[in-house]
Amino acid sequence: MSITSDEVNFLVYRYLQESGFSHSAFTFGIESHISQSNINGTLVPPAALISILQKGLQYVEAEISINEDGTVFDGRPIESLSLIDAVMPDVVQTRQQAFREKLAQQQASAAAAAAAAAAAAATTATAAPTAVAQQHPPKNGEATVNGEENGAHAINNHSKPMEIDGDVEIPPNKATVLRGHESEVFICAWNPVSDLLASGSGDSTARIWNLNENSNGGSTQLVLRHCIREGGHDVPSNKDVTSLDWNSDGTLLATGSYDGFARIWTEDGEPGLPRVGWEQACPSVESPSEPTMALKSTCLLFPYVTGNLASTLGQHKGPIFALKWNKKGNYILSAGVDKTTIIWDAHTGEAKQQFPFHSAPALDVDWQNNTTFASCSTDMCIHVCRLGCDRPVKTFQGHTNEVNAIKWDPSGMLLASCSDDMTLKIWSMKQDTCVHDLQAHSKEIYTIKWSPTGPATSNPNSNIMLASASFDSTVRLWDVERGVCVHTLTKHQEPVYSVAFSPDGKYLASGSFDKCVHIWNTQSGSLVHSYRGTGGIFEVCWNARGDKVGASASDGSVCVLDLRK
Repeated sequence: MSITSDEVNFLVYRYLQESGFSHSAFTFGIESHISQSNINGTLVPPAALISILQKGLQYVEAEISINEDGTVFDGRPIESLSLIDAVMPDVVQTRQQAFREKLAQQQASAAAAAAAAAAAAATTATAAPTAVAQQHPPKNGEATVNGEENGAHAINNHSKPMEIDGDVEIPPNKATVLRGHESEVFICAWNPVSDLLASGSGDSTARIWNLNENSNGGSTQLVLRHCIREGGHDVPSNKDVTSLDWNSDGTLLATGSYDGFARIWTEDGEPGLPRVGWEQACPSVESPSEPTMALKSTCLLFPYVTGNLASTLGQHKGPIFALKWNKKGNYILSAGVDKTTIIWDAHTGEAKQQFPFHSAPALDVDWQNNTTFASCSTDMCIHVCRLGCDRPVKTFQGHTNEVNAIKWDPSGMLLASCSDDMTLKIWSMKQDTCVHDLQAHSKEIYTIKWSPTGPATSNPNSNIMLASASFDSTVRLWDVERGVCVHTLTKHQEPVYSVAFSPDGKYLASGSFDKCVHIWNTQSGSLVHSYRGTGGIFEVCWNARGDKVGASASDGSVCVLDLRK
């Protein structure tokens, strides 16, 4: 058996990431030089650290149950070990002694009971028989609920994957798995005007997958390699690409990276060098000799070209956590660990204004209009800022822990925020306190999305809704006008990292670390489609027509679900 510090550090790093401690994970990764290790993260399953700890606990419990001569104690241990118990000195000897004493007491009690039973049998042999076969009614107040005594409910075992109902399961021929990334894929987003799917990964690349069925050049993947300049040469940054966004007309893609740079890319590219050839989507498919798309089962083989970098935006001092284009397409907004947000001129690549108002890392940003935006932070504050103003035009305070995400509603009148304090809050520029303080989740809320319905949308006759995704494994749908939860969606068994409404607002996609993508009817709350992938799901998104869902996963895969009949 061998254990290296690199292996331990990597498992701790992954545990921090999977638990939602993204900033702690970043700091730990830098200090422990995770990027310089030779561990292939795609081969390490989710919850690996917890799994190995559980096995260690089982081993220690087995030790307690074994005598010095190697024989096994009859019976069960007094109580299960906690993780802290297992590392305390002399815990095995103490528990074994307690176990022996308990067994001795049980044996003595059993002997006494046997003697009493024998005496009683002798007495009753001469007495008249009694109606011992009579059924005993329940004691006063006792009842059975759902077939279980005293209303006890079965505990949901999260270690077992949920069985997907065949009626809602998406068939294999409707799911396409795209492979090419060499590490976790944290984010994905469809082009707003065509079936180009962008993805960002821990392998320091973003990729644009061409899934247009009428594409003249066949399906390709555009590889956007994030490099930094060292010694006069471009070398891979070895940093995660964790944010990306298309401009409104779909001609440019912006990416944000842990290397501190934002980048703007065009959707065209040049033949991939130095590795000219084919990116293989499935290990069992051989590369074709001619540049045509190969299809086997649900895996696609893509020729690739290297992406064309239009601009590099460098002013943040540290990782970028979020970035967004404004609707007009002339500005890009970014948020970083350096506690600042920046508005960039998309045409020149210059920083128009930097906003240093947060006292801790800025986690998310969202435009209210073309020049005004909101930002949130681990400092528990939300600032609304405007280009040209040297102070926030509004500050919202009320959360008691990190604010993970913020989103303006389609009309730009209401701002929703979610936090590690397990609450969802709705804010208005007309008042300082929140309009609604929505409390229902039992763990941290990771992200939120407004439905594309109601005033100022293409679906004005449908009521607006808000979806929230939580580490409590549930998704909730909220009627914001009334401030009530209308549906709790409970099929996931692990933290839910992403939700996305279909363009007509009739359906909601959700993705969880249980490897499942679920599609829900937003009116009834019923599950209508389900797909189990090969890795934990970080992000889900709908294409512009609303007939395909993209999902990115922890094992480096990107899947596309075709929901057409």
